[in-house]
Amino acid sequence: MNEAAGKRSLLGRVSPTQWVAIALSIVAVVFVLQNRGKVSVEILLVTVSSPMWLILLAMFVLGWIAGVLTTRRARK
Repeated sequence: MNEAAGKRSLLGRVSPTQWVAIALSIVAVVFVLQNRGKVSVEILLVTVSSPMWLILLAMFVLGWIAGVLTTRRARK
């Protein structure tokens, strides 16, 4: 086996799925940074007043956690 073929660059080790995740994360961060005005959000009977970026970031993190928890792990 060629030693050079066994050593791939860092960029070569990133799968297409990971590139999509990175791109979506960047878009989410840009979206959060552009939406910083203060808003009120009603959650059931509670009203939360917070900067929009904080609420958007919380929703992004909750979505990410839900995705991690619902992703099936491949058997080895």
